[in-house]
Amino acid sequence: MLTCTWAPTVFEGMQLGRAAGTVPARAAPRGAALRRFLADYVQRLEHWGVSHLLVAQRWWGSGQEMEGSSLDCLAMTALLAGLSERIQLVTAIHPGFVEPTAIAKWGATIDAISDGRWAINVTSGWNMAEFEMYGIDPLPHDERYARASEFIEVLRGAWDNASFDHEGRYYRARGLRLEPRPGHALTVFQGGQSLAAVAMAAQHADWMFLNGGSPERVAATIDQVRKACAGTGRSVRFALYANPLVRETDAAAWAEIDHRLANLDPERIATRRAMLARGKAGSDAPPEGGIRSGGMWTSNDALAMLDTNEGFASRLIGAPDTVLQRIRAFHAMGIDMLHLTLADAPFIEQVLPQVHAIGNT
Repeated sequence: MLTCTWAPTVFEGMQLGRAAGTVPARAAPRGAALRRFLADYVQRLEHWGVSHLLVAQRWWGSGQEMEGSSLDCLAMTALLAGLSERIQLVTAIHPGFVEPTAIAKWGATIDAISDGRWAINVTSGWNMAEFEMYGIDPLPHDERYARASEFIEVLRGAWDNASFDHEGRYYRARGLRLEPRPGHALTVFQGGQSLAAVAMAAQHADWMFLNGGSPERVAATIDQVRKACAGTGRSVRFALYANPLVRETDAAAWAEIDHRLANLDPERIATRRAMLARGKAGSDAPPEGGIRSGGMWTSNDALAMLDTNEGFASRLIGAPDTVLQRIRAFHAMGIDMLHLTLADAPFIEQVLPQVHAIGNT
């Protein structure tokens, strides 16, 4: 089974606890200290056998109503490409903030630097404050996915053709030539679980990042995508987000989770949900009888409130054998990659090596 984790571009996470405001902000390292930090981090990941590193982009964040701002994903990907040897780099790109023609050229350069270890995660965006700050037209929810779909069409067209022309609703290109040419095929990741996201995945994506959730919720999303793919003749693979917590016994792990739940600040939760709701304007209606995530933080699962992408809701919580059993169940339903927060030492030491063996025997 493949594994992915976050690149360290965000140095202040969501402050969801009641006492969070009393914790001083952690400044991002700079200069030589930043390069040493990243080099050590990547070396650890490659030693652990982690296959993918997701370089996220957070254009703005306060650490309160949302997670902290990040260092730019393009600059950080270039630096990480030079510091790593084996790990696959996946860069999150927001259509609207950058042109696909420029990203096609930039990506071809990263392809050369990394010898083919680069992929793109096309993210339509949800935080309206970021769009407003940077003067970007946010578009209604479903139109953002239409723009993202055309963004991918331009990227693939530029990578797959010696000369490429495009005249679309959002983007244009005339005689676009990438020299030097990329040496490897483009792999496209995406997130989202709305109907618009499912339709885009069936048309364009190779991988889909799923928020954390119960097996029933995850299986329903996988089934939706597979049904959509039946109409396009394509296939999509799935990566599930999870924030693991491993202790000697199940009871000890859940006692720690219960403590974290008791410490959540209801006002911060409400503010976060309100910001997320703004990003859903113009979205499709849920299917009759279907199970829809509705986006982040719209389920009734209390564990979904503990982190920004609902990672604890995947419930990789408990003793090592308990967690491994749950991972095997997710793999059996179609999860080929775990997107993990790797902050739990017992998980890294006792479970992660066995995760990489799942599906390889």
